[in-house]
Amino acid sequence: MYQYSLLAASEGEDVNPLIPEVYDIVWSVVCVAIIAFAFYKYVVPRLTKVLDERSDKIEGGIARAEAAQEEAQVTLQQYQQQLADARLEAARIREDARTQGQQILAQMRTEAQAESDRIVAAGHSQLEAQRQQILTELRSEVGRTAVDLAEKIIGQSVSDEAKQSASIERFLAELDDTDAGIGVGR
Repeated sequence: MYQYSLLAASEGEDVNPLIPEVYDIVWSVVCVAIIAFAFYKYVVPRLTKVLDERSDKIEGGIARAEAAQEEAQVTLQQYQQQLADARLEAARIREDARTQGQQILAQMRTEAQAESDRIVAAGHSQLEAQRQQILTELRSEVGRTAVDLAEKIIGQSVSDEAKQSASIERFLAELDDTDAGIGVGR
């Protein structure tokens, strides 16, 4: 380029080295036009297609994400409702169990009281029967002892059963009167 400058300077023309020749500008414009035509014909549609696909994917992803979020929200509300229902059911079951437990306890208390009353009544009747048996045995024992004492005091045998029985009865009646008098005096 330096040679061209020198050559142009030697010819006397005033040549600006920064301004290209006209043929260079024409060929450059033709090349740029061909590249621009190829770029707009082949590259820009593909680039537009890729960008549109990405835009659709992004918008579809956002839409799917929003739909999934709404579905998750609905599912969460359903689970919360089911949980609340389960808690209410559990509370009702606990209350039913508590009520049944109280009824069972009341029934068991009633049955226990009835059994206790039956046992006490059986004990009283058995005690009364034993008391009567003991009184009968005691009367016969006291009667025999009284007859033996009477025989020793009198010195003769009291063998008559009727007299013996009457004596024993009279003796026991006197004892009962004496016991009744002592019981009143206390």
